[in-house]
Amino acid sequence: MKTVLITGGNKGIGLELTKAFLELNYKVIVIARDFIDFAYTNEVECIAYDLSNVEGIPIMIASLGQIDILINNAGVMYSLPYDAYPQEKVDSMLKINLEAPIKLIECCVKAGATRVVNNASIAGQIGHPDVWYAVSKAGLINATKSFAKIFEGKVVINAVAPSPVETDMLETIPLDIREAFLKTVVSGRFATADEVAKVMLWLATESPEYINGTTIDVNNGSYMR
Repeated sequence: MKTVLITGGNKGIGLELTKAFLELNYKVIVIARDFIDFAYTNEVECIAYDLSNVEGIPIMIASLGQIDILINNAGVMYSLPYDAYPQEKVDSMLKINLEAPIKLIECCVKAGATRVVNNASIAGQIGHPDVWYAVSKAGLINATKSFAKIFEGKVVINAVAPSPVETDMLETIPLDIREAFLKTVVSGRFATADEVAKVMLWLATESPEYINGTTIDVNNGSYMR
C-alpha cells in the first residue's frame, strides 16, 4: 500500500484529495493545525502540526516512515495592503506558503517520495493585491522548477496554479476583487475544490513522467481577457 502525505488535507481542496486517495486505497496522512469537524479521523493518520514551525518538520517527517507522494496543499492568505502588513504576518506567510513546502519536499524525498504536487496560485503568475501572498506563490512555482532540475527525473514534481476556489480562503478576498475576477473567466464562476483536486490527483498518480517541473493553470481562461 502506498502512502500519501497531504498538508491541509482536512478541508477544501485538501479534503477532496483525502477522499480521492482513500478511494484509491492509499494510506493517507494528513497534516493540519486541527481536525475540528473532520469526518475521516478513523480512516487517515492525523498529525496536528503548525507548519510555521519549519524547524520541527524533519523530526516530524522522520517519525512517519515511508512516504510515496507529497501533496503540498496547505497555505494562508491575509489579504492585507502591502503598506500595512505586520512583520509577523509576513513571516507567517513565507513560512507556511514557501519555507514549509520546501522543507517538506526535502524531507519527504528522503523518506522515499517520488511524486510531489504543490498547490500554488494564479497570484504567483500575474500578481495579487496581497503582495506577500503573490510572492510566496511565485516562489513555490519557482521551487517546483528548481527541484525538478535538482532531482533529474528521479522525482516527478509539478504544481497547479488555480484561480480563486470556492473554499474558506475565498472569504478572505474582498468582495470587489472577487466580483472583478468573475468578469475575467469564461464561465463566470469560481473553481470548485473538486476540480482543482482532480488535477492534483492526476499529477500525483497518473500523469506521464515527462510532465515534470511544470505548473498547470486551473483558471478557466482568465488570461484570455
